[in-house]
Amino acid sequence: MDPHGSKETSRPAFKAAVLTVSDSTSRGEREDLSGPRCREILAGLGFECVARAVVPDDVPAIAARLREWCDGGLVHLVVTTGGTGLSPRDVTPEATRQVIEREAPGFGELLRMEGFRKNPRAVLSRGTAGLRNRALIVNLPGSVRGVEDGLQTLAPILAHALEIARGDAGRCGS
Repeated sequence: MDPHGSKETSRPAFKAAVLTVSDSTSRGEREDLSGPRCREILAGLGFECVARAVVPDDVPAIAARLREWCDGGLVHLVVTTGGTGLSPRDVTPEATRQVIEREAPGFGELLRMEGFRKNPRAVLSRGTAGLRNRALIVNLPGSVRGVEDGLQTLAPILAHALEIARGDAGRCGS
């Protein structure tokens, strides 16, 4: 299925960006595994992945990249990976809240609820989601497994959410 919910793609695919948030990866001390896996899964879902970056666990750095991608009209979806836990350096949700204009709390709730079924520690993730300039930002954990499980959970609703965000969807209750 393409990211528009039909078998035929009559318009360009939704564009996505992946932001890995990690001090050690940004310093070159650790390989980024979750970011490339996220991009791979999104491409498999029919998204055109147009940007990818790594930033440290730093609110201004995270917020600046989110603003750049969302305000420039570059993307419809930004997926962050990393920085959602309870550690003092895990600040991705705080940076995301600084930039979003409207929260979409159901995403974080769904990810924690479904994640709990596979790993009770999933409830320790503080990931959030919201909209900025019609672009949806979703925080995922920094592990490959967290990205895989999270995107599998969100796959059935992402295209519709993005259509609604850009004003293309009709009634949502059906």
